[in-house]
Amino acid sequence: MLSYLTKRILLLIPLMVGITLITFSVIHLAPGEPVEMQMAMNPKVGKEARDRLRKFYGLDQPLHIQYFSWVGKLVRFDLGRSFSSDSRPVVDKIKERLPITISLNIIALFLEFGLAIPIGILAATHRDTLLDKGITIFVFLGFAVPTFWLALLLMYFLGVKLNWLPISGLHTLGSDTYGPLRYLWDMAKHLLMPIMVASFGSLAGLSRYMRSSMLNVIGQDYITTARAKGLSEGVVIYKHALRNALLPLITLAGFSIPGLIGGSVIFETIFAIPGMGQLFYQGVMGRDYPVVMGILVIGAFLTLIGNLMADISYALADPRIRKGV
Repeated sequence: MLSYLTKRILLLIPLMVGITLITFSVIHLAPGEPVEMQMAMNPKVGKEARDRLRKFYGLDQPLHIQYFSWVGKLVRFDLGRSFSSDSRPVVDKIKERLPITISLNIIALFLEFGLAIPIGILAATHRDTLLDKGITIFVFLGFAVPTFWLALLLMYFLGVKLNWLPISGLHTLGSDTYGPLRYLWDMAKHLLMPIMVASFGSLAGLSRYMRSSMLNVIGQDYITTARAKGLSEGVVIYKHALRNALLPLITLAGFSIPGLIGGSVIFETIFAIPGMGQLFYQGVMGRDYPVVMGILVIGAFLTLIGNLMADISYALADPRIRKGV
């Protein structure tokens, strides 16, 4: 197990280098520069001022020099300073917003898996029944409905028409004067719609994966043998079949980790939640290279860690993998 784990960790280094190199190049190939974006509203700014600003940001250097300069800072855990007007360190901007995004998405992640697993098991154990067909319709709706459209729909009906839930932000204006319980309740109401949006599409897909995996396991010979021994259906499903049926979802759980940031861009922007997704969107629109690269590096790191966790979980669940069989 130790050698298996060592190999997986060593592979992370060249992968991380390759990801940063590609993303750095692609970002700089996008049309528009930070200087152009900042000077667009002031046509009187001359070429000399633009050149001075490009030199200040280091954009006058060749691309490979810029990359190695950025990597040198990254090794020292310095993500540079934002190109926006505040010129704040990128690390400070990310630290402010990261807890919001992580908390929001972890809740959504637990909700997705907590509902998808029983829904998938229910559909598999009631195959081709009316219940299974109803769940299938729900799954197709989950795949078909765009996230942004669902968010706008919920905002219109639950927020504007019915006035049940707030439609933006994390807190009501003046909520800092509330007591602890009222403050938490106010935050919960603000987060309910974003969590619903974040969970819906993934919930549909995960439940379908769980159904397919459970059907495959139920058809195995050892399940037939367990039933032939007279074991109850609950013991057969939840003790013998469930463990092996969860293996594909372990991989999906690993891939869900980078989605804690990447998947937040849409609903954080729509619901005006001051998280990493909103910061990333603002960085892209303003060609704020340090902010965009900082968030992408964190996303890449989470992706690699997610894959590593999936590999470890697989190895723990299946001895053949860790023994190299």
